[in-house]
Amino acid sequence: MIVFFHLLNDRSGSPRALLNAMTALARKDARQQLYLGQGGDGFLGESSGAELRRFPYARGSNKLATLRAYLGSQWRLWRMLRAARDIDRDAICYVNTLLPFAPAIFGRLSGRTVIYHLHEVSLKPRLLQWFLLFVVRQTAARTICVSDFHRRTLGLPSARVVYNAIAEPMYERGLRAHYAPRRDGVFRVSMLCSLRDYKGVPEFLQLAADLADDASVQFQLVVNDDAEAVESYFASRSLPPSVQILRGVEDVSQVYEDASLVLNLSRVDQWVETFGLTLLEAMTFGVPVIAPPAGGPVELVNDGQQGFLVDSRDAAALRDKVAQLVSDPALCLEMSRAARSRAQELSPERFSDSICAAVFGNP
Repeated sequence: MIVFFHLLNDRSGSPRALLNAMTALARKDARQQLYLGQGGDGFLGESSGAELRRFPYARGSNKLATLRAYLGSQWRLWRMLRAARDIDRDAICYVNTLLPFAPAIFGRLSGRTVIYHLHEVSLKPRLLQWFLLFVVRQTAARTICVSDFHRRTLGLPSARVVYNAIAEPMYERGLRAHYAPRRDGVFRVSMLCSLRDYKGVPEFLQLAADLADDASVQFQLVVNDDAEAVESYFASRSLPPSVQILRGVEDVSQVYEDASLVLNLSRVDQWVETFGLTLLEAMTFGVPVIAPPAGGPVELVNDGQQGFLVDSRDAAALRDKVAQLVSDPALCLEMSRAARSRAQELSPERFSDSICAAVFGNP
């Protein structure tokens, strides 16, 4: 029996990676429970196939309120677990991200195996991150990180690196997709992210403005925020006419099938990606990428092969690399082939074997 724990159910990479792990591990142990924070319209929930248990959690209106809500959620989760009578004595407690510390303590004190699957590299306040890493070191039988950079940064040398993968249906669709540098004469530049400045959204808008003279270059920003957040974010920002905003996209496969180029513009001084799942998704569809020159993306993308590594703070370099691809379809096709080849090295089958080995203790 495996009992999974996750706090915030949104459309970011960590719940997606957990869903993939649950699917892979179900082949070894089909008895699964999922303890999931209330709220959020993400990838987890009834569709996960596990017995679902909800515990109270809601983000506050400011950082202090959110911290109080988070700590309160862990106290309530702790009480739920103490009262639970349907968790086997030999169950594995699988904690996704650093945040759900209550189940790790519960598992350790009750003699159950605790597995941590980590995705983040930094949390604030720093004291909270110190405490959560202390809990990991004291409770985890095994720890999984998503890149070697991730493992080194967290200071967990014994952790096992398991690169993320995309879901098998998307993977198969991506391998079948036909990449074209332009469709109907349009070179489409796409980015998938949350509406946060540190994710490089201002840089994306500036890039669109810098290339506004070429009407054939269109930009598509796919966000996982709700309508209110989208309206609030762009209320004080100028949106170039070449930029289209998409939200609430259930299946992003079509986004990749239509893309000429996919960007990840996270600011390396504010947010270092531990992996970069959207990059792998794009590469599976044979789409060249531009990624940050730091963190997990460096382990995915070789500069000049599957795309380019560019610091998004260098607007001129970013503009020049995009313009190079816009004007050179042969280079786009060469990078497309290299991108898909690299993605095949990180297949769902390889992920399934790696995650099972990490969880069940096999070599």
